[in-house]
Amino acid sequence: MPKAISDRVFFPGLLPGTAELLVGLGGSTLQQQEVWRPLAVCPPRPHLPHLGAGRGCLSGAGRALFYPLLPGLQPGTSLGSLGKAARLLARSGTLGRECRGRGGGRGPGCAVVPRGPRPGAPSAGGSAIWGKYRRPRPSWTMAPPRNVVKIAVQMRDAIPQLIQLDQAKPLAAVLKEVCDAWSLTHSERYALQFADGHRRYITENNRTEIKNGSILCLSTAPDLEAERLLGGLQSGSREGRREALQHLILLAPDLTFAREVISRDGLQRLGTIIEDGDDLGEVLALGLQAFSELMEHGVVSWETLSIPFVRKVVYYVNMNLMDASVQPLALGLLESVTLSSPALGQLVKSEVPLDRLLVHLQVMNQQLQTKAMALLTALLQGASPAERKHMLDYLWQRNFRQFIYKNIIHSAAPLGDEMAHHLYVLQALTLGLLEPRMRTPLDPYSQEQREQLQALRQAAFEPERESPGAVMSADRRRSLCAREFRKLGFSNSNPAQDLERVPPGLLALDNMLYFSRHAPNAYSRFVLENSSREDKHECPFARSSIQLTVLLCELLHVGEPCSETAQDFSPMFFGQDQSFHELFCVGIQLLNKTWKEMRATQEDFDKVMQVVREQLARTLALKPTSLELFRTKVNALTYGEVLRLRQTERLHQEGTLAPPILELREKLKPELMGLIRQQRLLRLCEGTLFRKISSRRRQDKLWFCCLSPNHKVLQYGDVEEGASPPPPESLPEQLSVADIRVLLTGRDCPHIREKGSGKQNKDLCELAFSVSYDRGEQEAHLNFIAPSKREFHLWTDGLSALLGSPMGSEQTRLDLELLLTMETKLRLLELENVPIPEQPPPVPPPPTNFNFCYDCSIAEP
Repeated sequence: MPKAISDRVFFPGLLPGTAELLVGLGGSTLQQQEVWRPLAVCPPRPHLPHLGAGRGCLSGAGRALFYPLLPGLQPGTSLGSLGKAARLLARSGTLGRECRGRGGGRGPGCAVVPRGPRPGAPSAGGSAIWGKYRRPRPSWTMAPPRNVVKIAVQMRDAIPQLIQLDQAKPLAAVLKEVCDAWSLTHSERYALQFADGHRRYITENNRTEIKNGSILCLSTAPDLEAERLLGGLQSGSREGRREALQHLILLAPDLTFAREVISRDGLQRLGTIIEDGDDLGEVLALGLQAFSELMEHGVVSWETLSIPFVRKVVYYVNMNLMDASVQPLALGLLESVTLSSPALGQLVKSEVPLDRLLVHLQVMNQQLQTKAMALLTALLQGASPAERKHMLDYLWQRNFRQFIYKNIIHSAAPLGDEMAHHLYVLQALTLGLLEPRMRTPLDPYSQEQREQLQALRQAAFEPERESPGAVMSADRRRSLCAREFRKLGFSNSNPAQDLERVPPGLLALDNMLYFSRHAPNAYSRFVLENSSREDKHECPFARSSIQLTVLLCELLHVGEPCSETAQDFSPMFFGQDQSFHELFCVGIQLLNKTWKEMRATQEDFDKVMQVVREQLARTLALKPTSLELFRTKVNALTYGEVLRLRQTERLHQEGTLAPPILELREKLKPELMGLIRQQRLLRLCEGTLFRKISSRRRQDKLWFCCLSPNHKVLQYGDVEEGASPPPPESLPEQLSVADIRVLLTGRDCPHIREKGSGKQNKDLCELAFSVSYDRGEQEAHLNFIAPSKREFHLWTDGLSALLGSPMGSEQTRLDLELLLTMETKLRLLELENVPIPEQPPPVPPPPTNFNFCYDCSIAEP
């Protein structure tokens, strides 16, 4: 039975002079279940030393003989002293607060070690320390407060403070403590700012952005700083105004500061500087920038600006000799006015001519070009559809598209994100002009539209010749038109029913007419080639054109509102007139090409359109710079290439192409190739019935061939029609594998060369193989015609394996890929959802020397 160690020992920390062995969990333990558990077990000793100095029965080489259910004390843990045990237990959270000594009683949550052995305790052969253990609650483990962050606060000419900021404490109280530390009075005159970035002021609304390690600075309160800077704007010296404006621009992005400036009539003071125009240089530029920064917060509406103020800014834009830093800022301010206020936008549109914006775009100043393009797109967005079309037509007449293509897209300087966005907007607005046609169905009562349909039909088919004096009846003419419209690819004899669908509406008819007029040879070849086919593989031109138009509208986002951040423009769009129709001409020929590659029928129409969508989307994503480059790239993306890319992307998604996976597959290949080789040889041992080809090409005779179980002899012989395969020992003919010279396939086989070239022989050529062997001093051949392509692969692989040649059939490749995929997935089952690194972790360098050892027999002091 365990012995009592001592009547009273103070356990937590083992301070000298303590009186009780206390195992507590501190505080609230009234409703917790108390369980006696052994804390450690010591080996037998002849005597027990005095424990008041902090050492006891666990000194020396004492070890715990079992796991005591305490997270800090594992089985076999060497406990050099009772103090070490206490530290382990304290670290595990099983010790509570300090308890008083013998005279002061014990604190809450403490337990006292009993004098005698615990009743029913197991015999451990030595002394045991017992304590009353209370099961802890999760709340007893004190986590660091979430609302306290450790930050640094700095001030000019002062030693920085490292403080713990309590987010629950009012900001005014925090400021008071910071100011008191630096002996500053009137803490309401100060404020905290972020030391980096825009130096934003800390308020109750944004104080949650302060994180551990943030650096703040103590500065003047925003209201006092705004008052000081606005006073500087009224300074009589130019230098004073310049410094005030520079500091104002630095703080203007902060909403707190901006509100203080605006509430003190700061916008009016800046407007006075801009309208007076006393200094057309740096001060004016700083005034425009500060004004724009304050207005961006939306505290004051742009519609409140006065007409004289807007006209003054327009005056700066239209001036010929103006400081280079002023006009970009003036253009940017007018852009914001145009986008935010329709009334003032009309004023800007009437006061700023398009020719003036073109002049700014031709200046080799990237910032000026960007702001001029921004104002131009803003004016186009604010215009009505009719005005927008008129403006774009005027710009195209002034070679605006060519200038963008040559001098902006292909300029030496890289294209900025802002300019890319404005080019995207310009492209979207130009393509948006097609939306009315896309939303308008064909009107069967419109004479113009009926004539366009007849022109489309007549461009594809020659008019039927009539005998002189004969007049074609109306019914016959109507029947002829309906038949030709059917050949043209319309689903209905009346094409108006096909074009009633919106989208694409009349836009599909426009595309078909453009293709027939600008590529008449390709149009006639497309229609006649497919209308004359009778094998159900004809590609319907009209149906394909309608669906392709819908597809192009979706890919180019025709009719969709412009995104505020997108930059996805196509350089090809600015390199070609009528880019949408030209893109259709390339796409419809691509669709016909893909249709042939897929050997599609009418039932496969949707599948073909999915492939064409992928071809066009992948090529557009490459951003080709010209239509010819687009044509080359999209035609190189064949149906087979699309399938290969799909497979590659699927493997990448599954992680199959990661370097570690590829290495694993390479290691598995020899084993799996051996498995395939074994299967092929077993198939040869089973044997196959082959047909003999006579000189009259009759296939009425059968013969059977198989491989002997020891893989040394090919056994073969004739069999009757309908008879089951004979046993190998009954076959009369044998061919030793050692006598085989080479395996021949296809046209290299002698029995194929004798047959000549014909359609039937071409089919047999794909199934023919022969083995060349020695018969005496002459070369002989054993000729085969496989019953199927699969049997051809199995036999040629098996014979190649017998001859020691690689098995290179398509069936072997498919089988190997299947086995590799299955085996790899089985090997990686336990790594599901575990990211596999691209590179193995680095191997640490070896130690400088290997002269080290550890003697386990040495006792721990």
